[in-house]
Amino acid sequence: MLTRRTMLQAVATGAGAALGLPLTAQRLVASTPENTTPKRIIFFMQNQGFDPATCIPKGIHNSGSLANAELPEPIRPLEAYKDRLHIINGLHGVHTSPSHSAFFGALGGYRGGDGVPPSAATIDYELSKALPQTLLPHLCIGMDSIENMTTKPTLATLSASGAGQPIFMHSNPNHLYQMLYGSIATGDIRLQHEARSNVFNQIEGLAAAKGESLPTVDGQRYQQFVNGFQDINGLRERLDTVSDHLKKFAPEVDERYTNPEFETDWHDVLLDLGISALTSGITNTLTIGSGRGEIFGAWKGLGIEQQGHNLGHMKQPDNPIWIKIRQYNSRMLVKIVESLESVPEGSGTMMDNTLIVYTSNNADSQHTRGDNWPVMLLGNFDGAFKTGCFTQIDGNRPINALYTTLLRAAGVTCDRFNMDGKLAKKFDSGNGPLKELLA
Repeated sequence: MLTRRTMLQAVATGAGAALGLPLTAQRLVASTPENTTPKRIIFFMQNQGFDPATCIPKGIHNSGSLANAELPEPIRPLEAYKDRLHIINGLHGVHTSPSHSAFFGALGGYRGGDGVPPSAATIDYELSKALPQTLLPHLCIGMDSIENMTTKPTLATLSASGAGQPIFMHSNPNHLYQMLYGSIATGDIRLQHEARSNVFNQIEGLAAAKGESLPTVDGQRYQQFVNGFQDINGLRERLDTVSDHLKKFAPEVDERYTNPEFETDWHDVLLDLGISALTSGITNTLTIGSGRGEIFGAWKGLGIEQQGHNLGHMKQPDNPIWIKIRQYNSRMLVKIVESLESVPEGSGTMMDNTLIVYTSNNADSQHTRGDNWPVMLLGNFDGAFKTGCFTQIDGNRPINALYTTLLRAAGVTCDRFNMDGKLAKKFDSGNGPLKELLA
C-alpha cells in the first residue's frame, strides 16, 4: 500500500540513498532501530549569567520534589509545566574561565574566551551526531539587537564541530527563511533564494579551483572554506527534494521579518523558524543563543531601554528588568513545549522524546569564576531524566558531567566529556554521568 511513509522514502531515495528519510508523525526523520524513538534536544543559552535565586523556589535547599513549591517570578510562566521541570544547582565551570562569557567553553566544557577558537567539539554538535540523522543535523539561531543581527547576520561563539571548527548561528530571519524554505516561497523571497543559490554555487566552484593552486598546508585550511559552501549548497538541494512536505511547516512571513518594530520581533520569528525546523524534521538539534554568547543583547520590545554590557552589571534577583527578560525566555520555552506537544509521535507527542536544556554561557553572573552553573532541564528525553524535582550538587562536579549524562541518555558510551584524566583530577570529584538526574 502506498503510504505517506513510502512516498517520502521514494523522494529521499531520489535525493541520494544516504538520506534514507522516512516520514513519521508527518515529519522528516531518519530511520531508527526498533523500540527506539527519534529523540531531539534543544539548548537555550541566555547571556549575562543565570542567578540561582531566579530559578530555585524559596525555602528549597536540598534535593527533592517541586510539587509543593511555587516557582520564582522570573520563571513563573513554567509553573504549569513544573512536573516536567528539573532544576539543577551546584555544577561548576571554573575551568572554562567564563568571566563575561565562556564562549565555546560553555557548551564545550573547556577554557574559552573572547576571540579564542574552540578547542574541541561542543556537546550540541556531539549529540547531533548521536541522534537520528536529519537533513540539517544541527541548527543554531542567535538573538541580539537589531543593529548586531543586521550587521553580523551570522556569528560563531557557542557551537563547534571540532578544534578550530566553529558553527555559525543565524540571526537574520529573512536569510534563515530563504535557506530553509526558499524553495517553496513565491515572489521576492523565491527570487532572492534562487539568486543566492546561484551565487553560492559559483563561489563553491571558484573556491575549489583556487584551492588547488595553494601549498598543502594552506590548501587544507582553505578547504574548510570550500566545505562550508558545499554544505550550504548540499542542504539547499536536499531541502528542494522535500519541498511539498515543507509547505506544511513553513511559518507565515509577515512584517516582523521585513519591518521589525523591535528586535524582539526578530527574536520571535527566529524562534518560530527554529520550532518549524524541529516539527518538520529538518533538524533534531537546536541551539538558541539569546545574546549570541557575548556581552551584548537588547529587549526594547519588552520595554527595556538598557542593553548590552550594562545589563550584566545589574543584580538579577528581584530586578524588574531581569524578571522581564527571564519571563520572556520562559514564555519561549513554553511555546516550544506547546508546539512539540501538538505533533503526535509514537504513542505520545514529540515533546515526550525531547529535552530542553536552559542555562547561561557564563554560569551564574556576568563577572563570574564559574563556581556555580545553574541549569534547568525541561522534558525527559523519552523517560531518561527525572522531572518535577530540584537537585543540589555538591559543587565538585563540572558542567562536563552534565554533558556526559546527556550523551549517555542518547546512547553514547562516555565517562568524561572533553576532560582528560589530568584535568578531571583537579576539577571533577566523580566519573561518569550524574546519576541524580537519570530516571
